[in-house]
This record gives sequence, structure tokens and C-alpha cells, in this order.
Amino acid sequence: MIYFDNSATTMPYDEVLDSFMKVSKDYFGNPSSLHGIGAMAEKLLTQARQQVAQLLEVYENEIYFTSGGTEGNNLAIKGVAFAHQNRGKHIIISSIEHASVKQTCEQLAELGFEITILPVNKDGRVEVSSVEEAIKEETILVSVMHVNNETGAIQPIEEIGSLLKNHSKILFHVDFVQGVGKVDLNIKKCGIDLCTISAHKFHGLKGNGILFIREGVKMFPLFTGGSQERKLRSGTENVAGAVSTAKALRMIFQKKKHDMKNLLEVSRFLKEELMKIPGVVVNTPEENCAPHIVNFSVPGVKSEVLVHALEEKGIYVSTTSACSSKKKSISSTVFAMTGREDLAESTIRMSLSYQNTLEEAQTVIKELIAALKRLKEVMKS
Repeated sequence: MIYFDNSATTMPYDEVLDSFMKVSKDYFGNPSSLHGIGAMAEKLLTQARQQVAQLLEVYENEIYFTSGGTEGNNLAIKGVAFAHQNRGKHIIISSIEHASVKQTCEQLAELGFEITILPVNKDGRVEVSSVEEAIKEETILVSVMHVNNETGAIQPIEEIGSLLKNHSKILFHVDFVQGVGKVDLNIKKCGIDLCTISAHKFHGLKGNGILFIREGVKMFPLFTGGSQERKLRSGTENVAGAVSTAKALRMIFQKKKHDMKNLLEVSRFLKEELMKIPGVVVNTPEENCAPHIVNFSVPGVKSEVLVHALEEKGIYVSTTSACSSKKKSISSTVFAMTGREDLAESTIRMSLSYQNTLEEAQTVIKELIAALKRLKEVMKS
């Protein structure tokens, strides 16, 4: 098996699974309980929060544990919207945001909020000038993802953050889900107020995530009932999930430090070889792109057909983001970049981990060329 779908989800590290099992079995107490078993669980939860804060270079009380990226994005955007709606109801996002951002804003629009959706350029990047032009007196939030989940385009987060420092009443949310452990992001330096992270994108476990909320930011809780997570996210804490997430985050940062050279080599090889294949269009930009995502289109070939053709050879890739690929919808990101429906409906995404090898990439290119040849012969007959 060659797994090139790591942006959809990653295989958990053995050490992460071990930590989850250990905590679940030996430290199963409720952190809110007064007895010793509860106190041990609370201690582990506190340590996990401290470790995450240290790795992200933020304060411990700015880390909130969630169930993942979707909840984190919903909590960040709705939490700000409902808490600050008396000051304004205008929110700015980009046209290439994840569905958990887009659909959250669609819900808010039904409740009377005004949503401005910014276009992207041909490289799939938001222009800082378009952010500036969209700002109004009523603007309360700007939400722009760090790394696009389909093309790998890195957004100008630091530049947008610098712009927003001149607008102290506007909060800045960043979906950091695809960038963690692959592309650096200095939360404090970039002036980010809220930042979403999902554990299963960096070899942690599904159903676990982190939301950074800058100290002092007023939020409206979406869940109430038990006052956990400093009253912002009530519900008995997933201690084993938090501990395993901290473990995965520490490990992915170590992998980035030691194995980035190999990842870049594999990514570079894929892009260069794809460009040599007749009929293939590479959508991932040449510059300002994450090292682990390679997106391309084959106009005239339906993306789901090519995905299954490769799967028959034990190669796993994807079409659009995993959250929308089963709907057989075109890639809204590629369409926003190119305006071409033929490219948007034939999109393939290869997404790598630090475990993937150059030999695997060579096999993938070989089988891709063979699959395209077979498909074209079928289409002719």
C-alpha cells in the first residue's frame, strides 16, 4: 500500500496510541472529581495543556481542547460572532476556506450577519490589499486559513496579521489544520487571536483538537453545562485524547526538524514528473506552497475515476478535501484559482507524510502514467 492521502487523515503514531491506551486504562478518572483518581487525571490534563502551549509558544491558559478542526472553527467563528455582534456583524473570509468555515458563515448569514468572501489569485492566495479593502466599521472578524487543504497554497498570514494590528477591534482567526508540523506559524508574531488545530492531521487521534484563544478575547460558549475548559467548552474532558494530542504534536515537530529534507525531495520529484506528463496540469503553486500537498488536474478525466484506477494498484490519493469528496462536487478552490471547470472537476490531491519515500513516489508516477493510458484507450473505444 502507498498512502498519499495524509491531508485527509494520518496513521496514528504507535507512541500516540500507547499514550492514549495508558491514560484511558490507568488514569480514567474524571478531572472534576475531588478524589485522588480524579486529581491524577486533572494533573495529566494540565501537563498536556502545558506541553501544547510550550510547543506553540503561547500561554497555558490560551489552550482549549476540542474534538477537532470542525468544532474548533465553529467555536472560534460563532464564539466571536455572538460575543461581539453588538459592535458589528461583518465577517471576512476567503473563497478557499474549509467547509467548516464556509458553512459556519452561511449559518451566520441566515442570522443577519454580513459575510464578505475574498477571491484568490492564480496561485490560490488571498491578496492582503483585498482584505484591507473589505474592512468596514462593522467588521469584527477576519478568518483566513494558513495552508489550503486542496492545493497547499500558503496564505500571507503574517502580512494580514500586520494589517489587522492597525484595526484593534477586529479579531483574526486562522485555520492551522493543514500547516501543523509542515509549515511554521508563529501565532504571537502574526497577531493571531484564534487558531484551530486538529490532531488526526499530524498522526494524533480523530476526535481531538486544539483551539488557541488569545488571552482577553471575549467569546460566547457553544456548549454549556459543566464549566470545563474555563466555561468555554463544557463537557467531561477527554484526558487521554489531550495527552495523546500533546504527544503527537511533540513528535511531529521533531519529525519536521529531522525529516523535512526527505519530504521536500519527494514533493519536488512528484511535481517535476507530473509536469512531464501530457495533459496534466499542476495546480499547486511553484512558490508559497506547503511541502506535503501536490494537486493536479487531468482535463477530460473524472477525478473519481482516476482515484479508483490508482486504488486498484494499491495507491491511495484523493479528489477535493475529504469532507466533500464523496459528494462528487468540483474543487471550489481550483475553480476559484483558475475559473476553469474542466480543471476543477478533474482534480487529484496527493498529500504526503514524513514516512513517504522517493521510491513510493516513483511507483506512483509510473502507475499514474499507465492508468491514464488505459483510461484514454477506454474513452476512445
